Amino acid sequence: MAPPLTVPSMTAGADFVLRPWEMSDLPLVREAAQDDYIPLITTIPSPYSDAGAQAFVRRQWSRAAAGTGYPFTIARTRDRRPVGAIGLWLGDEAEGRASLGYWMTGQARGQGVAGAALRTVTTWALHELRIPRAQVLIEPWNTASVRTAESAGYRREGLLRGWQEIGGRRRDMLMYARLNDDRPSGDRAPTES
Repeated sequence: MAPPLTVPSMTAGADFVLRPWEMSDLPLVREAAQDDYIPLITTIPSPYSDAGAQAFVRRQWSRAAAGTGYPFTIARTRDRRPVGAIGLWLGDEAEGRASLGYWMTGQARGQGVAGAALRTVTTWALHELRIPRAQVLIEPWNTASVRTAESAGYRREGLLRGWQEIGGRRRDMLMYARLNDDRPSGDRAPTES
């Protein structure tokens, strides 16, 4: 068993903070549960229930406790309101790879929040944790997520046909990756808050 991990708090640009999940994040889980897509690609409970949402938050805590990854809530700095999530998953860490996944609630999409969070966690993973490779899988139709990955310096590597089951169907996924020696212009290490 991997040692437990401590999920840090980090700034993601001037307006957002990445922090560990809290039980006070249940309104974020409720909002995500109402989205058409988020429950298909996550373990967000749909339909929503308080018990299911609490179990979801506990699962995020257990992932860090089991050493399998770093789950973060993305929250606005000005009022600490959570607007999304991002995770760094270490299932392939022994092979020098980590995977990232992210989602935003509808009202936070299109504002560059996911890109700032992805840049922050990726830079931290590659340069502070010294993971050689970070990768993101994206469905080909999801152009907003493709733009987010590319804005964070990820490069498209190819199409993985029938890679993953989503919503009861096998789906193709685009593989995007960044290596620890890739460094887009303006990239800098995150600061802990």
